[in-house]
Amino acid sequence: MQTTLTDSIAIAAQFIRAGEVVAFPTETVYGLGANIFDESAIEKIFLAKGRPSDNPLIAHIGKRADLHLLAREITPMAETFMEHFFPGPLTLVLPKQANISRLATAGLDTIGIRMPRHPVAQSLLQTCGVPLVAPSANLSGKPSPTTWEAVQMDLAGRIACILRGEQAEVGLESTVVDCSRVTPLLLRAGAITLEQLQAVVPTIQIAQPSLSEPQRSPGLKYKHYAPQARVEMVVLPMTFVASDAAAFIGLHPPASNVKHCKLCQTIEEYAHSLFQFFRECDAMEIEVIYCEAVSEAGLGLALMDRIKRAAHG
Repeated sequence: MQTTLTDSIAIAAQFIRAGEVVAFPTETVYGLGANIFDESAIEKIFLAKGRPSDNPLIAHIGKRADLHLLAREITPMAETFMEHFFPGPLTLVLPKQANISRLATAGLDTIGIRMPRHPVAQSLLQTCGVPLVAPSANLSGKPSPTTWEAVQMDLAGRIACILRGEQAEVGLESTVVDCSRVTPLLLRAGAITLEQLQAVVPTIQIAQPSLSEPQRSPGLKYKHYAPQARVEMVVLPMTFVASDAAAFIGLHPPASNVKHCKLCQTIEEYAHSLFQFFRECDAMEIEVIYCEAVSEAGLGLALMDRIKRAAHG
């Protein structure tokens, strides 16, 4: 398959209407989109990514009115979260409409829905005129792509079109909150922090993972975000053996010499840079990546979640 690279939203939308999948930029990471009402197009997402069929997809909408096309019930808690954080990097899990493909929801009776704030994503959704399912636009298990070049590296020849844009603003996938139960549960940490969510719905709790039951959010069950290199977490004072086959990313300079080093000024920069740094290390044939541990407060909760999953699977 020849993969078309384009800056044209109209061309990208034509591919969606033709039942193809299109990679496109969002504020979190690049997504791989298909018409949520076209099951054959959804199948192409799973084939292109090599994604397990029991890993649910997230639906993206361009306007609040589209919620009713996807969710059979919108709870008061969901309404509160939407008032504060839509559009933005927040996904809400709600009971799904009966006509939504079970392939998109991994057989679950719920669906994750978000409304991205990225202008290109918004324009694509409006032009397509339908909600899109869109997991991250990478091969399953690899670091999520924050640039169109990273998408091209993983999926060239496997998808029809890449809609080019700037590097993703956040660099981590969306926060996921299950609003289908009496008590809302934080399923996946992201740029909308636990503290921000608690400020508007104090009863929210962090979900306790259990691999024995179906996962209502992507990014929970399988190894994710992992480069080819081994990922190790280090804490202050950081001590590890100097190596020309090692790399480091964090907030403080390492005491040992490494081949590739990324010093970040803030947690936000660290999160923004993590996946791209992983990909740079793969290109340099780095063998081990040392990641500085940070406090699991604010955005640090999401950042540490991604590092732990990359390190341990």
